[in-house]
Amino acid sequence: MKSFTLLFLVIICGTGGLGQKLKPKKRSNGEEIKFRTKTKDVCTMSISGDDEEMKLRIECKSQDMSYWCEFTGKPSVCRAFRNNPKIYWNQIAAELRKIPHACESTDVLKTSMCQKAPPEALMKQIAAGVEPEELANQEESVQKMSTSMRGAGQGSENETEAMKLAREHCWESLHGFCSYIIGIFRG
Repeated sequence: MKSFTLLFLVIICGTGGLGQKLKPKKRSNGEEIKFRTKTKDVCTMSISGDDEEMKLRIECKSQDMSYWCEFTGKPSVCRAFRNNPKIYWNQIAAELRKIPHACESTDVLKTSMCQKAPPEALMKQIAAGVEPEELANQEESVQKMSTSMRGAGQGSENETEAMKLAREHCWESLHGFCSYIIGIFRG
């Protein structure tokens, strides 16, 4: 009788969620992911859109230029994406880290978690551009000025060192937080 009761409870608990609609985990919409390419270009990925269409913008700075590209797709048709979009975007960033230029030779971005998804799940490049060295340097000097005006005592060199340490010693999803903490302690 005990085994029957236990079996009955397991069946009831196991089937309790069958009629419920699966809620996707909170999407990382609007989030920015920072990474470096194989040639040490500093890049930022920003994500926007909804379940119908997601948009990914990548902006990078190398030593002699700034460049950007945009991708669009419907990764939400991939079940694994709906279950954990953060891992999906981290896989995209990991793939981009392996190449020298984040916007060249990347017409389509693929992840291992959505290999079997329909073609519309793929993020396809829709636009790209390059800024010459002079414009990139102007933007960089404006960024340096805003960094120095922040008054937190953290120079861009210190922030770069903090990010390097964070990448070596922290989980990837905590790089920004670890870098911030390291930057505070390094002064």
